[in-house]
Amino acid sequence: MAQSNKGKLNFRCPSCFMRDIDMDMFYDEEKGQYYCLRCAFTGDEKTVRALNETAKYRYKRMKQRVVDFGDDDEPPVFQPHKRGEF
Repeated sequence: MAQSNKGKLNFRCPSCFMRDIDMDMFYDEEKGQYYCLRCAFTGDEKTVRALNETAKYRYKRMKQRVVDFGDDDEPPVFQPHKRGEF
């Protein structure tokens, strides 16, 4: 199978990333578009960047742990997670 060239930057496919699949996108110089080999997503750099920014909400608090859930009208209390601790 022929290999494709990667673009300047290493982008993740936003469609696959929303389904917890970490798939790199490839760049087609003729069309000026990035594309995914797994799900057939295509888009220019601006579209891919925008969709990847919207996907970051899932991992916003990845390195923080909930210490206290609080009452119904209070937000939860977070604390930075230290490596090696539970």
